[in-house]
Amino acid sequence: MSDYENLSGNEKELQEFLMIEKQKAQVNAQIHEFNEICWEKCIGKPSTKLDHATETCLSNCVDRFIDTSLLITQRFAQMLQKQSSGGM
Repeated sequence: MSDYENLSGNEKELQEFLMIEKQKAQVNAQIHEFNEICWEKCIGKPSTKLDHATETCLSNCVDRFIDTSLLITQRFAQMLQKQSSGGM
């Protein structure tokens, strides 16, 4: 039996809550990273309004980070699946 299965109902609820909060923190950290990197890449000088080229750059920048993050996540999931099935 895993440690998780030995927990009481309240302890399981707390563990699930903490896992969700950790995931939220990771998403927030990722968004912050996107903001920093894409800002440096796309914003020449701050102004009161974004021009079309800047909007496109920001959108493409974030899209590439999301694509890359998904690809890496899928790759790790595949590696874990192979490992758990005895493939490694």
